[in-house]
Amino acid sequence: MVKPSVFVTRRWPAAVEAQLAETYNTVLNTGDKPMSPAEIREALKRYDAVLPTVTDSLSSEALDVPAAQTKILANYGVGYSHICEPSARNLGMTVTNTPDVLSECTADLAMTLLLMAARRAGEGERELRAGDWSGWRPTHLVGTKVSCKTLGIIGFGRIGQEMARRAHHGFGMKILVQNRSRISPDVLHQYNATQVETVDDLLPHCDFVSLHCPGGAANRHLINSRRFDLMKPDAFLINTARGEIVDEHALIQALMFDVIGGAALDVFDGEPRISPDLMHSDNLVMLPHLGSATRESREAMGFRVLDNLSDFFAGRAPRDQVI
Repeated sequence: MVKPSVFVTRRWPAAVEAQLAETYNTVLNTGDKPMSPAEIREALKRYDAVLPTVTDSLSSEALDVPAAQTKILANYGVGYSHICEPSARNLGMTVTNTPDVLSECTADLAMTLLLMAARRAGEGERELRAGDWSGWRPTHLVGTKVSCKTLGIIGFGRIGQEMARRAHHGFGMKILVQNRSRISPDVLHQYNATQVETVDDLLPHCDFVSLHCPGGAANRHLINSRRFDLMKPDAFLINTARGEIVDEHALIQALMFDVIGGAALDVFDGEPRISPDLMHSDNLVMLPHLGSATRESREAMGFRVLDNLSDFFAGRAPRDQVI
């Protein structure tokens, strides 16, 4: 029996690549560089499955392949706003993702960023590495207390709930939630959380705001200059969701003119390109999209893709089908 052909757009953990190679006729993008729309179109013409990541742009241009051989896009990651849904549907493609397995580690990273921003950890490390530290003094790099403060969570899915667990049970934080659908009272009770109707209702009451909502056109620039004005002047914004959710020009202005206390980003609009003005913001912590970057999560994501492929090629509905 001929094995299905599979193309992997980036390098994955070795254990996952080994399993893919054993199960399928697998071709890897050994250069591990982002692929152009033309290269993606060529892959769609030649392979039964293409395995993209959240940083691959499968736009309408990339999916303009009327005679595509590919019938499943088994995405490595939770978000799939980088895949043009109408084009995928027109081609009759199945699209899957990898939920659940990265929720805890992404929430760990979000909490790391919150603490770094509050305690000015990035500034402190830069000062030490530059050899500029003159010793302990009472007014040096004074930050913000985290325990018992109010955390607003926008998007209360799996990762948002894990963030609430850490913040409430670990730091005694009061939790406010905004979500596009109604959250079960039993779920809210686990974190002593209160759901509010709108983002505008949430922002004025929070010392920290953490974003865990989907990306895509619907949420593009959800946090903009008007909404920065709604935040407390000493509040912090944390984004581990998608870069396009935050209007980065508005964020730069908010940081420059002390509209908010600070911010921490793991994702960027148009990454890996970073605005030079963000680079020069001292009250901003930045990490290079490390939310799920643990060995455990990255391997589990890959094996979840394998589960979806196994279902699809066996004629079953994949467990994580999103399109």
